[in-house]
Amino acid sequence: MEVKTSLLDNMIGVGDMVLLEPLSEDSFIENLKKRFDHNEIYTYIGSVVISMNPYKSLPIYTAEKVEEYRNRNFYELSPHIYALADEAYRSLRDQDKDQCILITGESGAGKTEASKFVMSYVAAVCGKGQEVNKVKEQLLQSNPVLEAFGNAKTVRNDNSSRFGKYMDIEFDFKGDPLGGVISNYLLEKSRVVKQPRGERNFHVFYQLLSGASDDMLKKLKLDRDFSKYNYLSLDSATVNGLDDAASFRTVRNAMQIVGFMEDEVQSVLELVAAVLKLGNIEFKPESRVNGFDESRVKDKNDLKEMCELLGIEQSVLERAFSFRTVEAKMEKVSTTLNVAQAYYARDALAKNLYSRLFSWLVNRINESIKAQTKKRKKVMGVLDIYGFEIFEDNSFEQFIINYCNEKLQQIFIELTLREEQEEYVREGIEWTNIEYFNNAIICDLIENNKNGILAMLDEECLRPGTVTDETFLDKLNTVCAEHQHFESRLSKNSKFLTDHSLPHNCFRIQHYAGKVLYRVEGFVDKNNDLLYRDLSQAMYKANHSLIKLLFPEGNPAKVNLKRPPTAGFQFKASVGTLMKNLLTKNPNYIRCIKPNDKKAAHIFTDSLVCHQARYLGLMENVRVRRAGYAFRQAYESCLERYKMLCKQTWPHWRGPAREGVKVLLTDMKVPAEEFAYGRSKIFIRNPRTLFFLEEKRRQCLEDLAALIQKIYRGWKCRTHFLLMKKSQVVVSAWYRRYAQQKKYQNIRCSALVVQSFIRGWKARKLLRELKHKKRCEEAVTTISAYWHGTQARWELRRLKEEARNKHAVSVIWAAWLGTKARRELKRLKEEAKRKHAIAVIWAYWLGLKVRREYRKFFRANAGKKIYDFTIQRIMQKYFLGLKKTMPSMSPIDKSWPARPYGFLDGTHQELRRAFHLWRCKKYHSQFTEEKKATYEEKLAASELFKDKKALYPSSVGQPFKGDYVEITKNPKYQKLNSLVEDKVLLADVVSKINRANGKGAPRIFLLTKKILVLADQKTGQVKASVPLLDLSSVSVSTQNDGFFALKLKEGAMSAAKGDFLLSSDRLIEIITKLHCTGAASADRNQINIDISDEFLVQFKQDKVCVKFIQGTPKNGNGVSCKRKNNRLLEVSVPSP
Repeated sequence: MEVKTSLLDNMIGVGDMVLLEPLSEDSFIENLKKRFDHNEIYTYIGSVVISMNPYKSLPIYTAEKVEEYRNRNFYELSPHIYALADEAYRSLRDQDKDQCILITGESGAGKTEASKFVMSYVAAVCGKGQEVNKVKEQLLQSNPVLEAFGNAKTVRNDNSSRFGKYMDIEFDFKGDPLGGVISNYLLEKSRVVKQPRGERNFHVFYQLLSGASDDMLKKLKLDRDFSKYNYLSLDSATVNGLDDAASFRTVRNAMQIVGFMEDEVQSVLELVAAVLKLGNIEFKPESRVNGFDESRVKDKNDLKEMCELLGIEQSVLERAFSFRTVEAKMEKVSTTLNVAQAYYARDALAKNLYSRLFSWLVNRINESIKAQTKKRKKVMGVLDIYGFEIFEDNSFEQFIINYCNEKLQQIFIELTLREEQEEYVREGIEWTNIEYFNNAIICDLIENNKNGILAMLDEECLRPGTVTDETFLDKLNTVCAEHQHFESRLSKNSKFLTDHSLPHNCFRIQHYAGKVLYRVEGFVDKNNDLLYRDLSQAMYKANHSLIKLLFPEGNPAKVNLKRPPTAGFQFKASVGTLMKNLLTKNPNYIRCIKPNDKKAAHIFTDSLVCHQARYLGLMENVRVRRAGYAFRQAYESCLERYKMLCKQTWPHWRGPAREGVKVLLTDMKVPAEEFAYGRSKIFIRNPRTLFFLEEKRRQCLEDLAALIQKIYRGWKCRTHFLLMKKSQVVVSAWYRRYAQQKKYQNIRCSALVVQSFIRGWKARKLLRELKHKKRCEEAVTTISAYWHGTQARWELRRLKEEARNKHAVSVIWAAWLGTKARRELKRLKEEAKRKHAIAVIWAYWLGLKVRREYRKFFRANAGKKIYDFTIQRIMQKYFLGLKKTMPSMSPIDKSWPARPYGFLDGTHQELRRAFHLWRCKKYHSQFTEEKKATYEEKLAASELFKDKKALYPSSVGQPFKGDYVEITKNPKYQKLNSLVEDKVLLADVVSKINRANGKGAPRIFLLTKKILVLADQKTGQVKASVPLLDLSSVSVSTQNDGFFALKLKEGAMSAAKGDFLLSSDRLIEIITKLHCTGAASADRNQINIDISDEFLVQFKQDKVCVKFIQGTPKNGNGVSCKRKNNRLLEVSVPSP
């Protein structure tokens, strides 16, 4: 059995830095190193978790570990990230407190992995169920998608997050996840067009080229060779330990789980391919007449392929790269772009295209994972944001990132100190204020609305005249020269004039993490983040489904001359919103530290770890924690752990736990100044006191263990002796019983033998007497039998003699009768022969007489006439018989009389064919024009649906009436009838399917030659009127259901609310009349009928997939429609 050690039982270093003794920076780093060397990567500072990146896989994240930390006290087990996640989850579930987990640290310290462990733990311990598991899977699978598009390989981290991510996971009252909302901050979009040496572009570019199939790459017009794309760095194209092909398959699968449609995935990949193609577009100068240089595209092949991917006219985009249109009030001025400006425009378009695609991905994921209910929800936020960055060349991105870290450090210090103060106040303990560095002065230097660096940068970007990075630096030197945390060589402060480590085009800020040198080059352009309006309008003209959503400002109808907000202003607002959000939640901190810069396991660089510990303020955190009391514990837990140290509390204390702790500490003679009594906790000031109690407890446990062993051994020996004694008594009793049983059995056996001999003798005597008596009776019987036999034989002999005499008389008489009968038979036969001969002779004589009489009347051709006469009589008889056996007049009756003679076979078949044609003509002459039209519609329905739609066979026998609601007679619909100008071809009640819940609402469906109308069944009010010219196609399934979708043409006036999804029992008649109406009109195309079990329906701006499946009906219902998610309606049809 595994022994679970608590925080105090852990012997590898000190698990909680608050208990470290003595406390110094060296002992702090040494304790971290000792634990790191033994693969103990987690350490506490009170409730804060320090996480060291091990750069290797450790077996501490298994399902068994999850169960081990589930519902356990924070300090009950050794330090682990699961303990913090469990504490936050239980506080949210049981105490109804919103939580946030702040994960901070340097790039490469393991922040992203830590956020994954937190989310996986919460997913493992919360509820189960089909819907809950689906939500958990979507939340977890959003990480691979965002990592592919937002992470990249840097010199410090092979999977560095180049954007900030904050996820709010929403739970219901039971603690089951309902959904989530993801917020992203400052994607490093400059990486799209340029990467530092030794780093890569975003993962998705390499994953697409490595993992996509050849057919997909051919469709995207890409080549698998990285070297063919200017935007991809080649020195770090492949990374050890990263399988880009496998990662691409993982991302595709994750997008499918999250809820991306196949066409959306294809659109995203097309945009990624377009960015790669955009980087290959190069320009050349071309002189104009006015002396200005104009840029032209060198090789138009990449431009052509990009335009084909995005559906843009090549000439439109080519002009946007060569000219720029500036609008001022009512005037438009077009200027040419030189080569440098064209390259700037190309890179700006690439950055904007990728960053907007990333924002769309985040919004699309939010749409899939958002909670469907509007009830109040509990929220757990997980913040995984970029760490403090100090590079050799620091620019605008590093400035913004470090500003965000300053704000996080400020909120960390304030919340940590406030939490400590609140606990002392809550427990009634005196509190001594601790001096600590407040970085509010640095935050004010950056974000002050008047004199802050961001405010001056925005002011410089917006002012008229020539604006450069140098003018911005001059302004900083003027305004911030006296600030103690701002340094510049050109400022008024003379102490930096001779500082050669500070270049002229740079300024330096003394952050809480140390001094950072920022190169001012690019600050103004990156803050402006301008994209020429010509490029936006060119993108808006694309036929691609996604491009128009990404560039709404390119719509000519919505031209906005107002300057868009700067990147710095937007980020400052986002950070402010984030800080307000964090302040409303209970914070939990994970401080990530990387042990070395080599990204290797088992290497601990003291100086690097010490630097991170300083700027993360870990020592300050420990001092604040230890300022009052280093250790605190609930009275019940304290008494349970140390009760064996005092005889009065051991083994059970019957009174209140607080009184028991007082008795215990008094008995241990602990000085009063070393502890304090709170309302629910005992507070220990010095760690030595705690170690003293622990040592006493260890000794006491050893004594108790020896005592338990002694008592156990005595009990075991005594139990063994009593068992042996009891066994001896049982054995003796059983033996005595056995001996008596044997003796009794011997006596009983002897008695039985004697009894058997006596009974045998008596039986033999009785048998002899019975045999004698029987022999006497048998002798009498035998004598009587012999006498009766003799008498019987005498009588038999007499009867046989009498019978022989009678038989002889009978035989003689029978012989005489036979002779007499034979004689009479012979006489009758001779008489019959004579009569037959006379009849034959008489017949021959009569024939001869007739021939002689009629020979004079016949000529030589009499035989032919007789033959014709015979044939004529046969034909007459045939036709008279055919008249009597003629079949019915129904054209579908295939019966026909059998032919009587073989030579009439041809005539017989021809008569059958002629009769059938005549019968059809007679039947056809009875049709009216209305009946003909009905049969033509039935024929059209057969061509459309026979062997294609399972509902068709049941509609064959149903007549097409057209008007099922009596629109002309019903007074309720007189007003509706008056609104329709043409003749109503069809009027019926249908169900309009609601996208939100899959339920139907009854509507009146009217069809004329020009329009179709949907009206309310109760009031007759017109809900929708659609000209048939706007109807492009109709979609139905192959199943036995009545669902059909009316798809409208894009851009039509009636298509504002999207397509119509309807249901009707007379689906065959409705669609047939629609088809025939379209075919009969010469001014419009025939309406297409699409028969498929899965089709798309446009609802306003969203496309929803309608999918038909066969299933068992629920609650006795037939066809049922249910919404599975925002993009899928599932129709369940009963199996045939």
